[in-house]
Amino acid sequence: MDANSSDAAVQLAARPVLEGPDIARMLTRIAHEIVERAKGADDVVLLGIPTRGVFLARRLAAKLEEITGRAVPVGSLDITMYRDDLRLGPARALARTEIPADGIEGRLVLLVDDVLFSGRTIRAALDALGDIGRPRAVQLAVLVDRGHRELPIRADYVGKNLPTSLREAVKVQLTEEDGRDAVLLGVKEANPAGGR
Repeated sequence: MDANSSDAAVQLAARPVLEGPDIARMLTRIAHEIVERAKGADDVVLLGIPTRGVFLARRLAAKLEEITGRAVPVGSLDITMYRDDLRLGPARALARTEIPADGIEGRLVLLVDDVLFSGRTIRAALDALGDIGRPRAVQLAVLVDRGHRELPIRADYVGKNLPTSLREAVKVQLTEEDGRDAVLLGVKEANPAGGR
């Protein structure tokens, strides 16, 4: 997730633009699109980007299993040490990278994240992935694409395109981490460190 959608960046006046049922429908649609484009999802591996991307990847894996009748390998990919903004803010805690037992070599790796913004998080994920192995192809699924790309990166699967201004912040809440499912849109607070 891009840093612009962190908890500190959203004021209390944030309003929900998506609720739990909307998120469930979007994930179901994305799962069907994956099966269609991957011709059955036989060689798909889902890697969620911590934190909320991991939960979304697990949910997508469950939906893919419902559709195909086969378990889809799912794991997580920590990108902390690959970020280009480490020096701009306080130290970050490392998350876990968990690669499924069969690995990623020759597989279709689907990176999963909650919000796509500048594209820098996904660039870091591609760098991290390169240190782990060589997939056949890499695709990207995001719950929300808010625009404002700084790098030539686009998502293959998008739950919701949510045009925003740079003054706005998007916050995804998921039951596993936040106690409810919602996407909130609010006004960004000033960031004294100037980082994103």
